Amino acid sequence: MTVLVRDFRTEDAEAVTALRRVCVPHQVVTEELILFGVATANPAKKYRLLVAEEEGVIIGTAHVGIAYDSSDPGQSSVTPVVHPDRRGRGAGSLLLRTAEEHLAAEGATSVYAWVIDEPSSRAFAGRCGYRPSRGSHFQRLDLAGAALPEPPPLPPGLTLGTAADFADNPRSLFEADAESTSDVPSDISAELDDYEDWLHHTWNDPTLDRGLSTVVVTADGQVAAFTVVVTDGLTTYATGMTGTRRAFRGRGLAKLAKSDSLRRARAAGYTDAFTANDGDNGPMLAVNKWFGYEICASEVRYVRTLG
Repeated sequence: MTVLVRDFRTEDAEAVTALRRVCVPHQVVTEELILFGVATANPAKKYRLLVAEEEGVIIGTAHVGIAYDSSDPGQSSVTPVVHPDRRGRGAGSLLLRTAEEHLAAEGATSVYAWVIDEPSSRAFAGRCGYRPSRGSHFQRLDLAGAALPEPPPLPPGLTLGTAADFADNPRSLFEADAESTSDVPSDISAELDDYEDWLHHTWNDPTLDRGLSTVVVTADGQVAAFTVVVTDGLTTYATGMTGTRRAFRGRGLAKLAKSDSLRRARAAGYTDAFTANDGDNGPMLAVNKWFGYEICASEVRYVRTLG
């Protein structure tokens, strides 16, 4: 049987969503999100969503793009996944080769790829010329049955709100997100300095649940800390980003924001909570362990030099 790689088509949304839910069950994926990502990608990203097809059946996908918001030029990424029952047929190699050719043509000098931390996947990455760089952990919390710890007290002068409270002007959230993101350990630096781009791709993300995204607010209405939440609208809740502005760190505000959000998510009927952290992000790993999250999968980031 012949495997072909091509660009995503609108009619592929259902099949791609189902495939990614099998391959990455610890992430929130919806048809609306897939279509949104393709339709609204920043032109500077040179984004392509590739699909691998075997006799009319989509068996693999890969998100491909330039890290246009990085301060280091030439960085890029690809996230290939292949259905567990269809591996060993060349789909992964073809997805990677197609992605690398595209990225090299767009000026990329390095390409990063996340690989599930298991022997066969790591061996595959090595055969394709990739070398390991850093690790990350996906964590799951049984939200329906977990006994959530009592939240820390709310410091004087601060109040709890939600991202929905900032619907008319979310700039303070953007500023808090930008500051927090710049401090997250990563191979690819990210500088969130384009407010309009952030509005377009983060604030308008169709899976973003503004009502469940808790914000710790100062007396003058600024964001001190936050936790951003995405959901599938059914049972799955995932933390997109949790951050505290530097001037407010060390007061337990991340725990406070996540605690409030998790409790309200459980009341809304969500049963599974997921999050992910870089292996070097000790503070957030400790916070999630305090809540009772347990590692459900790990990834290793691999990198290959192009050219």
